[in-house]
Amino acid sequence: MNEQIRAREVRLVGPEGEQVGIVPLERALQLAADVDLDLVEVAPMARPPVCKLMDFGKFKYESALKAREARRNQQQTVIKEMKLRPKIDPHDYETKKGHVVRFLKAGDKVKVTIMFRGREQSRPELGYRLLRRLESEITELGYVESAPKQDGRNMIMVLAPHRAVKASAVAATASRGGPRERTAEDSVAATEPEAATESVAAGESAAAGETGGTADTSGQ
Repeated sequence: MNEQIRAREVRLVGPEGEQVGIVPLERALQLAADVDLDLVEVAPMARPPVCKLMDFGKFKYESALKAREARRNQQQTVIKEMKLRPKIDPHDYETKKGHVVRFLKAGDKVKVTIMFRGREQSRPELGYRLLRRLESEITELGYVESAPKQDGRNMIMVLAPHRAVKASAVAATASRGGPRERTAEDSVAATEPEAATESVAAGESAAAGETGGTADTSGQ
């Protein structure tokens, strides 16, 4: 910039982007001084290097503002996880579907996991039907990014928000002045699947102890 430039001549660009042409460095520096601007190399590897007349302090300030705005509007892709049992209770299903809806509205992807236990593993169609039901009920907000597939004792499907839904979430985040902070509700949603699973497992164990056989989870 300015006297730090070592080339003998430069291709000069005016403050409004107009092409001045190739001029000696001394002439370019004099023109910069005449209009109280800086001579800045914008393409130092060119032959001759390209220099522009500009207010470098203002340029740095505006660049910092643009970078800050870009970071504010940027939303990292987050993958939430929701776990269900193939014979989940209707009320529990609606509760967890509500969490999935909220995650999609926030612009997040959702990994939905159906957990099979014991003899349930021989009936993967139960999990498949449950995932397809969930898919049909959230079509306005998202779509299936990864189709249901068996992974050991689990069946996994990934949902992603529609582009318009994610754009709306990004705009809402920007209007609030930055990324949404994690709330207590998020903590409950994140820990609920495991807690619910433990409760179901405890109920099954108690039932098995009373009957002396395998617990019937059809009411879940």
